[in-house]
Amino acid sequence: MGTGTGGGRLTDTIEREQTRKPKQEMQTTNEPAEATAAEQATLRKELLRSMLLQRRFEERCAEAYALGKIGGFCHLYIGQEAISAGTMSVLRPDDYVVTSYRDHGQAIARGVTPRSVMSELFGRVDGCSGGKGGSMHLFDKKLGFLGGHGIVGGHIPLAGGVGWAIKYRKGDQVCVCFFGEAAVNIGAFHEALNIASLWSLPCVFVIENNRYGMGTAISRSTANEDVKARAAAYRMLGESVDAQDVFAVRDAMGRAVALARKDSKPTLIEMRTYRFMGHSMSDAASGTYRSREELEENMKRDPIVILHDIMRANNELSDGEFSKLDEEQKAICQDAWDFADASAEPPLENLFTNVLVESTS
Repeated sequence: MGTGTGGGRLTDTIEREQTRKPKQEMQTTNEPAEATAAEQATLRKELLRSMLLQRRFEERCAEAYALGKIGGFCHLYIGQEAISAGTMSVLRPDDYVVTSYRDHGQAIARGVTPRSVMSELFGRVDGCSGGKGGSMHLFDKKLGFLGGHGIVGGHIPLAGGVGWAIKYRKGDQVCVCFFGEAAVNIGAFHEALNIASLWSLPCVFVIENNRYGMGTAISRSTANEDVKARAAAYRMLGESVDAQDVFAVRDAMGRAVALARKDSKPTLIEMRTYRFMGHSMSDAASGTYRSREELEENMKRDPIVILHDIMRANNELSDGEFSKLDEEQKAICQDAWDFADASAEPPLENLFTNVLVESTS
């Protein structure tokens, strides 16, 4: 089994950081002060496992795409794993998630099985969308994971609809909506935030600001690069977060989720991150609209490496333990590949299923 596009780079970075940084210089993350040392250690390990699983899964996706096993579009989440891991760790099982097309990592962090996701990417019947949705349209109703949506910004009003349904039913669930920074210029974004604030909907709107809308830098597309400032226009709280720090993500999302759950108030959060791959598999990682130097500089703040270093500093993770954890995630991804490869393709008659829904009124 190969390590994919980023395995060697991740290992090399960790080895360089170990030799370069003495332990006493390690920074601590924004962890919950009330947690015991044992609880913090357990949480850190679970977050590291989640991010590693996402990273290794995406590397295998890149390999599968190159081999023609995945067709259509394929947008990888490599470099942004702290957002999904940190966010999902503060949600309840009955909460809801609505997201855009860069959805593999978020689905896995939410609990959609790697087998189900890989089968969907391979276009097989055992996929979470029956093999008919593909990379951009992952969906699992049981887990409240309501898509994968391919239209930039088009799904943001759907999150408002989910928030309205929660309030109408007098529930205390929360709906989290992910989208990129380019979506803040879309009309649907403004309409959704306006109605969410006006009606006090339990929504958390998350901007995954990786600085590029496809190949266009935010400085070339957005007059005010302070995207969280949009919150003030709709009288909701806004916050910017260093999204390479998984505990900074947890802290911000914890506050926003609590506000939505208790007071039914929406929040807009900007997650400042960086994608280590191109916009999609058809896009070069560097050399076109961004330089190799820029990419390599940002890769120094790999969220996995940051958490790994903290755990090393706290004597919670040895080289052997990290290698074992990493190998376990690689094995899960290989199992997902094998399962998807053995899954059947959807029969032709499935073209006509789930197209229309009969009205119950």
